[in-house]
Amino acid sequence: MRTARAECTDRLLITGERHLRTVLNLYAEQYNTGRAHRSLGLRAPEDDPNVIPLPAAAVRRRQVLGGLLNEYHTTSPRLPRHTQERPSSAA
Repeated sequence: MRTARAECTDRLLITGERHLRTVLNLYAEQYNTGRAHRSLGLRAPEDDPNVIPLPAAAVRRRQVLGGLLNEYHTTSPRLPRHTQERPSSAA
């Protein structure tokens, strides 16, 4: 709970109980599914330990809570298109 307060509620103006519950639910979801934890080898608690992440070509950012938090996700590298060489007509 200390982390939620330090990273979230101390930085927002909470306007009521409904707003607080919404913010805490979004934060808890992000904390458990998107935030890397050092004690878990930089994986989120709900990550599948049997999945090995592939190297990616680009990183995408997704803002959470209006930009208060940011999630970074890698995108799959694009595979090069194979073009077939056509035989030249000059013979």
